[in-house]
Amino acid sequence: MDAQSQTTSLQRLQNVEKRIVRALELAGGVMEEMANPSGPRKELVNNYCSEFMQLVKDVQMTLREEIKSACEYRPFEKCDYVPRISNEICCKKLEYVIAQLDEMKQTIEEYGDAA
Repeated sequence: MDAQSQTTSLQRLQNVEKRIVRALELAGGVMEEMANPSGPRKELVNNYCSEFMQLVKDVQMTLREEIKSACEYRPFEKCDYVPRISNEICCKKLEYVIAQLDEMKQTIEEYGDAA
């Protein structure tokens, strides 16, 4: 992920944050309308609810796209940790096998000398 795409991704996430704040403001506005002593104004509540639902859809869509693009980014793609550790384990196994073979060779030589 290059610097340009990181910047635009951060900008999109900042816009999501602003939409979430706006959605909360709308929810608060509906709550205030519902608590209005003279009763809620139906048209205002409908407008708030419609805008709220549209904001939720926009936020979901943007977050889904950001998650997909983040999954495509593999920061450890060029990491050699797993192959390096695997090689080290193989080397340790070879050292163990060589040590066992040396012991077997020594036992054979001792047996040959005793006979």
